Amino acid sequence: MLENLKPERVFHYFEELTKIPRESGNEKAVSDYLYSVGKSFGLETIQDESNNIVIRKPAYKGYENHEPIVIQGHMDMVCEKATSSKHNFATDKIEWVIKDDLLFANNTTLGADDGIAVAMAMAILEDETLVHPELEVLITVTEETTMAGALGLEKGLLKGKYFFNIDSEEEGIL
Repeated sequence: MLENLKPERVFHYFEELTKIPRESGNEKAVSDYLYSVGKSFGLETIQDESNNIVIRKPAYKGYENHEPIVIQGHMDMVCEKATSSKHNFATDKIEWVIKDDLLFANNTTLGADDGIAVAMAMAILEDETLVHPELEVLITVTEETTMAGALGLEKGLLKGKYFFNIDSEEEGIL
């Protein structure tokens, strides 16, 4: 279980994502999951025709006059496996392994690109102690193949002036 990893809530959501097949073009189930999580927080949650998700969290008291911030990641993942693997990305969850202080998948890609960004965004939305302006979390589909989610995003849907894409291979890079 990933509950022993820190930050706990980030890895809670990451573990949930690893249970849902989410190859590019097969994101409906993960989109529905993210929609339900946003709704469970009592937040305005939108699932568009492409299955992109937008979740809005109101500003912390005293920060209502600050510009809204958009935090963006994508829900699909690169699907590669070892030739010996019988894993089916369309139906199987990701089997992960923890060895020493490393987390990796069992003969497949892990889905951390960009599942960790989605998990961080969910943990941020859940946390009632964070001081922030209005937040808009945008989670797009098919970034790994066609960018159809980003390209199909409805014009004017986002209000945020500042846009932080949290999909990088380098630690500390937005």
